[in-house]
Amino acid sequence: MSQRTQAEAIIRSHVLWAMGGGLIPIPLVDFAAVTAIQLEMLQQLAQLYGVNYSRSLGKTFVSALTGTTIARLGASFIKAIPGVGSVIGGASMSIASGASTYAVGQVAISHFSSGGSLNNFVDDQVKNAYEAAYERGKSYVSDLENDQGNEAANIYQALEKLGQLRDQGILTEAEFQTKKQELLSRL
Repeated sequence: MSQRTQAEAIIRSHVLWAMGGGLIPIPLVDFAAVTAIQLEMLQQLAQLYGVNYSRSLGKTFVSALTGTTIARLGASFIKAIPGVGSVIGGASMSIASGASTYAVGQVAISHFSSGGSLNNFVDDQVKNAYEAAYERGKSYVSDLENDQGNEAANIYQALEKLGQLRDQGILTEAEFQTKKQELLSRL
């Protein structure tokens, strides 16, 4: 697998985690969780590209990129409104968190692949790259949501068919359980 393909896989998994983190119903806890997810992603990308990583440098890099993302904080605080606030704020924060994580990852790949490190980034350049990637990230998140929904439906259909094969005696109970666990692990 190429370095770029591995990097994209790292970003994808962290975007999904960040989207989930954005759904945490407690204001600011969601924000902290997403930041931790972004730092973990950055550490993995740095390792992949052979870039020295420290938590403090990672925080500086992520802060330089996301520091102006007030929308994420706003979505977090909307959750404090009783009732509907959790739903609206959670959905908004999930999208913003996923898009932001995507953007951080894309900027890191671009910076690291051109020989950059966490010590030598230029604030204005990475902020501009982040803003453009954040806009692309919104579409990326939307596509991921659709893909996840379609994959879940396919997995449930496959489970149904496996159950029918087991009921018909074509699969043993052990074979059914093994395949069932394989499918459920993809959710």
